[in-house]
Amino acid sequence: MDERKIVEMLTNKDEKGMEEFLFEYSPLMRYIIAPILPTEQDKEACLYEAAMQVWQKIESYDSLLGSFNSWLTAVTRNYALNFRRNNLNHINTNSVPSDTPSPDLNPEEAFIITEQKKALKQALKCLSEKERILLYRKYYYRQTTAQIASEMCMTVRAVEGKLYRIKKKLRKELGGESRE
Repeated sequence: MDERKIVEMLTNKDEKGMEEFLFEYSPLMRYIIAPILPTEQDKEACLYEAAMQVWQKIESYDSLLGSFNSWLTAVTRNYALNFRRNNLNHINTNSVPSDTPSPDLNPEEAFIITEQKKALKQALKCLSEKERILLYRKYYYRQTTAQIASEMCMTVRAVEGKLYRIKKKLRKELGGESRE
């Protein structure tokens, strides 16, 4: 079934649409979740909870802003990261000292982070598409170097070398020191 029909069925809350969606897109979702979560049980739980997120938030998908695959990738990745954060680091709130600083950012920190994000987006534009793909696979999708090498028909050393040069190039673009 084609993407447009699946999106339409999900938007109409047709349960057959969810079946088709899972049949068609669960391999992609598993691929995204795999490097983020450690156990098979967590991966499976996350997959179905992320699928429910898609079901609930399908109205936020806009084909004018990007492809369904891109939207689904972002939803799945973000859900997996939140799942890991929430399920792997259970903290007993009774053991947190009362003088622990708030995790919220103050306005100055928020401004600095916003400016850093803008600078990074601009610096990423200086990279070739292949360089951006390598960087995203390693640091956005959290794939292992061996997995990247295997899937891109490269050696592990070649991937490591390219990532080193890409990071060096980004440091230079961002005005940081070039570490040798």
